Amino acid sequence: MIQQVTRGIKISIETNFEGTFHKNYRVHFAFGYKITIENQSKDSVQLTSRFWKIKDALNRTEIVEGEGVIGKKPVLKPGESHTYKSGCLLTSPFGAMSGFYSMINFTSTRKFRVAIPSFKLSAPFALN
Repeated sequence: MIQQVTRGIKISIETNFEGTFHKNYRVHFAFGYKITIENQSKDSVQLTSRFWKIKDALNRTEIVEGEGVIGKKPVLKPGESHTYKSGCLLTSPFGAMSGFYSMINFTSTRKFRVAIPSFKLSAPFALN
């Protein structure tokens, strides 16, 4: 499990390989990830958007950004957490993801970013 705390917001990530399949005459590698966002600060916060940088072993980079996470913009009071599952497709059996969440602090009304630490994606059959 990968973990990191930024401004009192703890991000925990677990990954798994889900399999291969063919799409548009190419092999794709499917990866899933589970992220828990835990508010360890003293203020209520809301996740408003996300930014992802997804790299594969061939050094191709995909940028994904948008509102919320899986259609939600969770509000987290102190001590609360939000867990969600999502996934991505790579054209190689190895890759990595990193990024940040944009959040707003309800006490100060300030916007801030929470780092999503870089985590690796790897198909177990490709490991030596």
